[in-house]
Amino acid sequence: MFSVLLSVYYKESPLFLGQCIDSLLCQTKLPGEIVLVKDGPLTELLNDVIDEYLKITSIIKVVELSANQGLGNALNAGMRFCTFSLIARMDTDDIAKSNRFERQLDIFEKYSEIDVVGAWIDEFEGDVSHVISTRKLPEWHDEIVHFAKLRNPINHPVVMFKKEAVLAAGGYQHFPFFEDYYLWIRMLLNGAKFYNIQESLLFFRFSSDLFERRGGWKYAMHELSFLGTLRSMGFLSLIEYVRNVFVRFLVRIIPNNVRTNMYVKLFRKTN
Repeated sequence: MFSVLLSVYYKESPLFLGQCIDSLLCQTKLPGEIVLVKDGPLTELLNDVIDEYLKITSIIKVVELSANQGLGNALNAGMRFCTFSLIARMDTDDIAKSNRFERQLDIFEKYSEIDVVGAWIDEFEGDVSHVISTRKLPEWHDEIVHFAKLRNPINHPVVMFKKEAVLAAGGYQHFPFFEDYYLWIRMLLNGAKFYNIQESLLFFRFSSDLFERRGGWKYAMHELSFLGTLRSMGFLSLIEYVRNVFVRFLVRIIPNNVRTNMYVKLFRKTN
């Protein structure tokens, strides 16, 4: 048995939330519970969607926060209400493929030492039939450690992990734009073992706004702070730190259309 952990806040789409929950209820291996955190007050339409699903199924457990806490804090709050050791994460605007949980559970059964199981994701625009790229990541632990020195090694919306391993590394911690990446590094340094399934198990909603949010001076300053933290933790050597600062800073300050093309053509497998 396993839990699914979701967090929703007022800016999210009621339509997308419904599609997300539908995909969770149509799995070949159903979760024991879906813990849905309301990160602060929601719109009437979002609440209506949640209320409709509460009538349909008894596995949804709603956790209400009185004010918006941000993703990391909301997920920490939700984890306290997760009954099971295995927790699957998902964002409320994405769509899980029907065999997602079955494939991930197979890995945990096959490799008892694994603490985190990720997978690839298909990035789509408009409809899942219009997949424009796939974010592929390395498979085995040592490859993942090496990749983590360059980029985020886990697709957060499709990850499944052991709750005990996350809590042992301090859980999610506040670090704007980098809460999940920061968690993976702390877990790696704490001895957690990682694995990425070499197939896409989730449809990720893509838009140019995504890369616009990953650019600009504000994002660049947060990223510089994050890289400095990785250096101080001993995860990055001096050479690795300098290389990351140079490359990433340039990526953040170039025009958004150039950054979008760079991500899709250089960092993704296009279809």
